[in-house]
Amino acid sequence: QVQLVESGGGLVQAGDSLRLSCAASGRTFSIYGMGWFRQAPGKEREFVGAITWSGGVTRHADSVKGRFTCARDNAKNTGYLQMNNLKPEDTAVYYCAAQRRGYTSYEYWGQGTQVTVSS
Repeated sequence: QVQLVESGGGLVQAGDSLRLSCAASGRTFSIYGMGWFRQAPGKEREFVGAITWSGGVTRHADSVKGRFTCARDNAKNTGYLQMNNLKPEDTAVYYCAAQRRGYTSYEYWGQGTQVTVSS
């Protein structure tokens, strides 16, 4: 089992920055990658970005490329989502998720953290 605890959400103005953290515990050696997703009211959950745990290879959704960056600190078993130049349309609940080695889906999920961007 892997447990994920998120932090760092809040209320900011358009153009501001936030960094979300996702602390992993438990069988962290089994993590292959960490993904970030978001869900706005009335909308489906969407992929934001992901990073491989060992190699640090990242990919991001087109809607956030150039503004959001996934990172990780293996020593701290923590993943990060750095969000710059935030826009009102980025308002959502953000979730981190962990993908185990050998699995294609994200099996473990954080509790979610609210990010609200005012115009």
